[in-house]
Amino acid sequence: MILVDTVYQRVLALANKEQRGYITPQEFNLLANQAQMEIFEQYFYDQKSEDQNLKNSTEFSNVDEMLDEKLSRFKNTQPLSVSGSTGLLPTNIYRLGSLFYASSLIEVEQVTEEELMYLQQSPLAKPSIYCPAFVRSGGSSVTLYPEPSTDINVSYIRVPSKVIWGYTVINDKALYDSTPGVSMDFELHRSDETELVYKILSLAGITIAKPGLGTY
Repeated sequence: MILVDTVYQRVLALANKEQRGYITPQEFNLLANQAQMEIFEQYFYDQKSEDQNLKNSTEFSNVDEMLDEKLSRFKNTQPLSVSGSTGLLPTNIYRLGSLFYASSLIEVEQVTEEELMYLQQSPLAKPSIYCPAFVRSGGSSVTLYPEPSTDINVSYIRVPSKVIWGYTVINDKALYDSTPGVSMDFELHRSDETELVYKILSLAGITIAKPGLGTY
């Protein structure tokens, strides 16, 4: 977790150093959420890149472990809301992991509509309670085959919670309010704090030179 007030104060300090004016809380909250989402999505590009990397196994495992640690707080498992053969996916889902029967841990295999058609024509391959299947119906629901008679769990990666730098106005000045629910910290890994600050500044149109890295 990264404290939202710490990031905002660093952003203000660097913006002031570059004489680029004041970034309002409203502007910061908008840019902060965009920056958090961009860094979050980069986790998956980095993970895919490492999967295709030809580095030695020791180097790969170190990077892979860090990416897994960064994503661990976003991994979730919960009961799937099911009505008949239709299951409603969680509203905060970013990437679907798997569906499985809660009682037996039998995984429900994801198939396409075309694959399902061929499976249902085969007496041996037709979906059953021992080899169930599902088809993704748009982005928010799934159709289960056969209609389940037991609870189903869904594992998935959720989107980060919304970042909020909450405040109260006293003497025409916005003062930070750390009350839970009023302010919400970043959910990114603490190692991403510096990158987060520079990305917010970049989105605000402020270019800062990173020490040892040149201009961002």
